[in-house]
Amino acid sequence: MKYIVRKYTQEDYLLWNDFVAQAKNATFLFHRDFMEYHKDRFEDFSLLVFEDEKLRAVLPANKKGNSIYSHQGLTYGGLVFLSKLKAEKAESILDQILLFFKENNFEAFYYKPIPDFYFSEGNAAMDFFLMKRGAVLERKEMNLAVNLMVPLKISKSKMKHFRRIENLDLDIFEEENFDPFWEKILELRLAEKFSTKPVHSKEEMALLKSKFPQNIRQYSAYRNDEIIAGITIFETKNVIKSQYGATSKIGEEYRALDFLFINLIHKYKRKGKHFFDMGIVDSDSEDYNLGLLNQKEELGCTVYNQDFYKIEIK
Repeated sequence: MKYIVRKYTQEDYLLWNDFVAQAKNATFLFHRDFMEYHKDRFEDFSLLVFEDEKLRAVLPANKKGNSIYSHQGLTYGGLVFLSKLKAEKAESILDQILLFFKENNFEAFYYKPIPDFYFSEGNAAMDFFLMKRGAVLERKEMNLAVNLMVPLKISKSKMKHFRRIENLDLDIFEEENFDPFWEKILELRLAEKFSTKPVHSKEEMALLKSKFPQNIRQYSAYRNDEIIAGITIFETKNVIKSQYGATSKIGEEYRALDFLFINLIHKYKRKGKHFFDMGIVDSDSEDYNLGLLNQKEELGCTVYNQDFYKIEIK
């Protein structure tokens, strides 16, 4: 079967976004407005795949040297297609994409699929087809998430402190302005603990919020009108992801971040979301951050896989 693969251009903006909005396995992170807020940092090499002039799949991607990546500016990526696309056709599309990479003299393709729990229909077919073609599992990360569709398993110690904190007059607000959390909590704590900065600046978050107001939310905990903790949420159809979470030194004394997390876990369980994604627990100095793993497990998380594949282009 004949498929035509070509590189994304700005003229494809509406076509791309309309397709992503209907796709089986896409989130708002694949909208071009999200992908391009940091376009100066990545050389985009996203692809569109057509059959008889009909768009059948897209691949958010960027190039770096002689390699292609599932877009490095996104938490996850992979081939995006509609639910009616059969696995056999998805396999043929993958072959055509790999041929396209070979014709353009690329040497390797790095692929990071979205964790399966994001989609009730599943999303594992491409992993199988890649491995069948010689891809190797380059690394595997532990992605921690709370299954909101079953009874919660928050630890007794967390709940004991939660009930104590409920009587301390902490207020939780959903804020439109990211400045209080970024300036008074997040930037300071990341600098103190890790000598680093948030991936997103407060200006970038404000821009993204303006474009995706229903998907990006900021929740903050205050005591006596002073912000002491905050969590930045990315909301998709079935999943809530805590993109950032941090607390001040005063907030640590009150366990304000746990208080905020537990409130949000209950909030989104009531709203019918399926999972609360708390991200990976990697570490620069070891295989994983044990303290972070324990903290997230005590909040009711279990481990899901975040896989990273590499396939040599031959």
